[in-house]
Amino acid sequence: MQKLVLSNLGHTWILDLDGTIVKHNGYKIDGDDSFLPGAKAFLENIPSGDMVIFLTSRTDDAIESTKDFLQKNSIRFDHIIFNAPYGERILINDDKPSGLKTGIAINQKRDNQVSFNVEIDNKL
Repeated sequence: MQKLVLSNLGHTWILDLDGTIVKHNGYKIDGDDSFLPGAKAFLENIPSGDMVIFLTSRTDDAIESTKDFLQKNSIRFDHIIFNAPYGERILINDDKPSGLKTGIAINQKRDNQVSFNVEIDNKL
């Protein structure tokens, strides 16, 4: 299990959908989305004060069904960005003067279980 050590400040979670949170192309193959093991619990444990942004290459024709699936499952989100290119997603951010690293990127194998242990370090 991967461990994330975060500050006690508010966080912004930028999460891919297909292959990360839900089965890759499950909405096309199975006719509906399905969560990967551990994904729903992970999402439900994101603190309510944090921002959640989903990012996906899904096109406009999937907007309604995607939002319906998330809302039906009581998944809170602030934004969903559709039509993202298929290539790399690059996060660039500055470090705080205190030394806090404000950009974190995690790559996981497609359709694998979501398992992160999040620890808040009040000294960060």
